[in-house]
Amino acid sequence: MLDFVYYPVSAVLWLWHTGFAAVLGAGSSLAWVLAIVLLVVTVRALLVRPFLAQVRFSRTMAVLQPQVRELQAKYADDREKLVAETRKLQQEHNFSLLRGCLPMVGQLLLFLGLYHVLRSFDRTGPVSQVPLLGNSTSMTAAENAATANYVFAPAQVQSFLQAKLLDAPLSATLATSGGSLSAVLAVVIPLVLIAGVATHFTARSAIARQTETTPQTRLINRLTLWVFPLGAAVAGVLMPVGILIYFATSNTWTFAQQHLIHRRLGPLPTANTPSPRRPESAAD
Repeated sequence: MLDFVYYPVSAVLWLWHTGFAAVLGAGSSLAWVLAIVLLVVTVRALLVRPFLAQVRFSRTMAVLQPQVRELQAKYADDREKLVAETRKLQQEHNFSLLRGCLPMVGQLLLFLGLYHVLRSFDRTGPVSQVPLLGNSTSMTAAENAATANYVFAPAQVQSFLQAKLLDAPLSATLATSGGSLSAVLAVVIPLVLIAGVATHFTARSAIARQTETTPQTRLINRLTLWVFPLGAAVAGVLMPVGILIYFATSNTWTFAQQHLIHRRLGPLPTANTPSPRRPESAAD
C-alpha cells in the first residue's frame, strides 16, 4: 500500500549498507548499525525544510491565537463575519492550515517507511493487526531467509538477521532474546534511555516556548514530558534492537534540530508583526 515510500527508504538503507560493507566487510555487523544511523540522518536531513515549514506554522498560529480569540468575542453572534475576518487575518500573516499539515503528513509517511522496512527483515513473528506497521503474512525462519525485503536480496536479509550490536542480534527483542537476554538487555537499556531522555528534553524545550497555557495544554504538556518518554520503555520491550537504534537516533536528531532551529529563529514575533516570514527566512 505504501510501496512508494518503502522502496525509496529501503534503497537508501541499501546504499549506506553497501558502502559500509565495502569497507568493513559484507558480514560486518557494524556496517548494518551505521547504515541504520545514516538512514535516519539522510531522511531527517531531507525533512529539514518540511520541519521549518511546520515551525513557521506553529509560530504563526501562536501569534494569531490572541487575535482570533478577540474576533471570536467580537463576532460571537455573526458567524459569517467571523469567518471572513479570520480568513483575512490568516491571509495577512500568510497562514495556511494545509501548508501546516502537509509537513506532518510527510514526516508520518517516512516514519512508517523507516519502521516497516527495518521490521520486515524478520517476518517470523505474529502478524500485526495495526495497518501499515506490520507484515501481512507470517513466515517460517527458512521462508524469511529466502525472501527478499524490498530492494534487499535474500543474502542481505540473512546478513541482517546475523548482525549484532555488541552481542545483541539486531533482530532480537527482549521477549524473543532467549539465552541472549543479558546481552540484549545491555544494549536495550542505553538505547531506551537515550530515546526517552531526548523525548523528554524535546518536550521541555517546546513547553518553554509556549506563550500561554490552558488546562488542555497543561495536560498535554504533562503527557509529552513524562508519558511519551515512558513509551520508549515500552518500545524497549516490544521492538527489535535495530528499530531501537532508529528510535534513539531519530529522537536525538529531533532534540538537536529543534534546539538549533529555534535558537536561530529567536523569540516569537509580536502580534503586531505583519508576517513572521522575514526573520525565519534566514534559516532556509
